[in-house]
Amino acid sequence: MVFSSLTFLFAYLPVTLAVYFLVPCRARNGVLLAVSLIFYGWGEPLYISIMVLSTLIDYTHGMLVERFRHRDKLARWFVGQSVVFNLTLLGFFKYWDFLAANLSALLGAELPRLGVPLPIGISFFTFQTMSYTIDVYRRDAPVQRNLVSFGAYVTMFPQLIAGPIVQYKTVAAELARRVNTAEDFALGVRRFTLGLAKKVLLANSIGALWDAQLAAREAGTLTAAGGWLGILAFGFQIYFDFSGYSDMAIGLGRVFGFRFNENFDHPYLSASVTEFWRRWHMSLTGWFREYLYIPLGGSRGSAAKTLRNILIVWLCTGFWHGASWNFILWGLYFAAWLILEKFVLRKVLEKTPVWVKHLYTLAVVFIGWGIFAMEDLSVCGGYFSVCFGGGELWSAADGYALRSYGLTLAILIAASTTLGQRIWRQLPARAEKVLTPVLMGLGLVLCTAYLVDGSYNPFLYFRF
Repeated sequence: MVFSSLTFLFAYLPVTLAVYFLVPCRARNGVLLAVSLIFYGWGEPLYISIMVLSTLIDYTHGMLVERFRHRDKLARWFVGQSVVFNLTLLGFFKYWDFLAANLSALLGAELPRLGVPLPIGISFFTFQTMSYTIDVYRRDAPVQRNLVSFGAYVTMFPQLIAGPIVQYKTVAAELARRVNTAEDFALGVRRFTLGLAKKVLLANSIGALWDAQLAAREAGTLTAAGGWLGILAFGFQIYFDFSGYSDMAIGLGRVFGFRFNENFDHPYLSASVTEFWRRWHMSLTGWFREYLYIPLGGSRGSAAKTLRNILIVWLCTGFWHGASWNFILWGLYFAAWLILEKFVLRKVLEKTPVWVKHLYTLAVVFIGWGIFAMEDLSVCGGYFSVCFGGGELWSAADGYALRSYGLTLAILIAASTTLGQRIWRQLPARAEKVLTPVLMGLGLVLCTAYLVDGSYNPFLYFRF
């Protein structure tokens, strides 16, 4: 089940809200746990057992770390067990077939490929539970002694299948006691509706253009102009798809009394690749910085060690996204640019006009999205070959695509900036009060009409 579905909007969510707010406050974590397991098990009931096992293991290890804190070596042993369990779980379900295929080719001995379906959101919830045990050991988070409350944290459906990655320490107080106010409910619904509109009306609309360019490559009719148009479309699709989902998750969290950290901050306004990764998927970037980059030494040591640490983190970041060579290449691609900016380009960028820095950043990022989007490296290579002059420059089909999607692209460009927020802040309080419910109602009606009428409703981060 995904948020941008009629089943979720008009069946699951209303019933969940009714039950949640009808029960006493002390029972709400239990309700949240139950409805989250239903949400997760809607499409894959069998994999509820994986999530329950992960919850029990990390709950137990958190308790063991706290119990043997005075014996540091033993406490660290339990932290290590938790990390190994989580990474083994993730490795088996997400990476075994990839590793088996590549090792078979390397060793000349056939290793079995299991074809096990990937549990939805496993990359997110394993990182969350793993960070809990580490934070308990570091004394950054209190141990959770209530299994139901810990289960509610792990399975919490608003951010379960695609983040943002919510660290336990950021919601520990709210799990223990939270106040649900009418203002929080209203703000949460408003944020959810905004995210739904971004996902359904913007991401879905431009995604069809990317699919069309991939089809043109397959048919041998792709041109350079069409290739870049397709990459532009995918870059906007993944941004509005994922940031829209994050908005919906943050909004739903607010409805239930939780305040999740922001996950996006207008990344396409960045003036460097380094800045872009401070603004894009901030919960993942922060997770790798806190639990991998800094423990490795960060940038505190020599230049060689800093370079090593950046390479390790971005190799892991790329591999986290998927068991495919294109994701590893994508991670190393950005590692190279971050290293260049840190050691070579920093002084050059300081003297460069802001608009040039914006264009440079967008060029690097959108080329990266092309690598990210095409898992088959031969397809990726052929596509970029055309983009960089290995085919026709232009065709009548490109003109048709521009006429068809020109307005949509203009809206996407504007929506990627702070223009809308600046205009909204200039409105008188009375106008804002009147327009808010009108725009929310209109957005919900348009999204519903789109979902009823169309079948194109992909969710790009669903598989992660």
